[in-house]
Amino acid sequence: MPTSAPVDPVSHELVLTRLIDVPRHKLFRCWTEPALITQWFTPPPWKTIYAEIDVRPGGASLITMQGPDGTQMPNRGVYLEVIPNERLVFTDAYTSAWVPSAKPFFTCILSFEDEGGQTRYTARARHWNAEDCAAHEQMGFHQGWGIATDQLAALAATL
Repeated sequence: MPTSAPVDPVSHELVLTRLIDVPRHKLFRCWTEPALITQWFTPPPWKTIYAEIDVRPGGASLITMQGPDGTQMPNRGVYLEVIPNERLVFTDAYTSAWVPSAKPFFTCILSFEDEGGQTRYTARARHWNAEDCAAHEQMGFHQGWGIATDQLAALAATL
């Protein structure tokens, strides 16, 4: 019986890592409280206008971004793993209650590692195929997620 070879996640993965001078519990809060997400999540000129999240394995999320022309982009997903102050894993492969999405794009794996009061923050965007990974990179993954991470760090420093 033919079998397909497992996908090498690294070949479909974009990674952003930063050492941030903020304790990890503050960064985790910024990812898990809707009122904080709307303050940092989207690089200008876009903004996040709505965040509804149920931070638990199987819990749904809806984060809506808005472009400068008023175009809204809702992003639905489901949390797969939640380890407070250490790890968040979510995917757009499901919209809510394990209902498959029309077109899954990626799974995000966030890790928050303590490094003497600072946090080693790593965001992994793991895609279903090489084409989606390349498209995400061309959309400006490193620049966009980098700006959002700067905003995340700045907000977390004020908490």
